[in-house]
Parts: sequence; structure tokens; C-alpha cells
Amino acid sequence: MAITKKFLKTKPVCKVTFAISAPDAAEAVLVGDFNEWDTTATPLKKLKNGTFKVVIDLDTEKSYEYKYLIDGEYVNDDEPEALIFNEFANAENSLLAL
Repeated sequence: MAITKKFLKTKPVCKVTFAISAPDAAEAVLVGDFNEWDTTATPLKKLKNGTFKVVIDLDTEKSYEYKYLIDGEYVNDDEPEALIFNEFANAENSLLAL
């Protein structure tokens, strides 16, 4: 799916909507720098069309690495702004720049 950003005028914060299509999945969680890769911190809500979605507030002028955890399997975003290799994970992560 896609990421949408809504920058707030009054604070250095951006409301970021993360969405990914996974109609056959039972659960999806967003993990990344912003939640210390906690696999329980940011669950996504499944919509009737099979898309999982969550909105979180992130500080602006930063970059964040992230992945989705869909039914226990780590998955990159379908349409990331960029991919970045992470030596710790020995894999590429999706990258979001604000």
C-alpha cells in the first residue's frame, strides 16, 4: 500500500499512516526504530478490505527504519521511500524520512 504523512503546523511532529495489504493474514505489527523494534508495541488494525493500518506520531527531521511483522514473518513495505541495509539484522529495512 502506501505511507501517508500529515505534518502538524504547531509541533515538530508528523502523523504517519502505515498501511499494507495482507488479506490472508491474521495479524500485523509495525516494528522499527521508533518503538525499539518491539513486536507488541504497534499492532495494526485489519480493515474489511484486507489492509492493515495504523497511524503514529513521529518526530520530524529524522529517518526511521521499519518493517512489518505479518503472522510472525518480517516483511518490508510494498512501496518504501527507500531500502537501507542494516548490519545488525543482516537484511534490508524500509526507510522513512521526515
